[in-house]
Amino acid sequence: MKVLPVGTGALLVEVDSGEQAQALHAELLRRRAEGSLTVREIVPAARTVLLDGLTDPDRVASDLAAADVPPAPPLPETVVEVPVRYDGPDLADVAAHWGVSPEEVARVHAATEFRVAFCGFAPGFGYLTGLPPRYDVPRRATPRTSVPAGSVALAGPYTGVYPRSSPGGWQLIGTTDAVLWDPAREPAALLVPGTRVRFVPEAEVAAR
Repeated sequence: MKVLPVGTGALLVEVDSGEQAQALHAELLRRRAEGSLTVREIVPAARTVLLDGLTDPDRVASDLAAADVPPAPPLPETVVEVPVRYDGPDLADVAAHWGVSPEEVARVHAATEFRVAFCGFAPGFGYLTGLPPRYDVPRRATPRTSVPAGSVALAGPYTGVYPRSSPGGWQLIGTTDAVLWDPAREPAALLVPGTRVRFVPEAEVAAR
């Protein structure tokens, strides 16, 4: 674990893996909730956690530098289900990269339980982990100038859902009507770090 100062009131903590970043994020949230850590923002990323608005960054840095990366926290009980149509324009390309049929891509993806590792890129965009490394896919060689809102996509080890229309280079495998970002909702983001997520084919949803 490496602790780096950022300005006068923030720290960036670097760890070795996404799993460690998720575990550290959960531990820091726990400390803030119990009152042993005073901080305004705790922001996880792929292998870092940013603490912003610290009242005593030197003390916190010393405490973190002397600590081990905490064990992974228990998973939350609630699973957010995202209805999906596996109709993306890159589904066949992903199937070819995996060496399977498009139907198998949909089956594998829908059978996987994901977890939101961190958020970024756009409000409501979560980076979801869960697929085994053999299913990693590269970004498109040429990004699209406009990706429709609700596009379910893959890039590297991550799954994501575009909350609004925007440029993007991820591989599009499906579509959802779920609202990923709603300022009138609390929280506004449907997917926040630590959330368990399942993608459910719409036909399965309709059959319930």
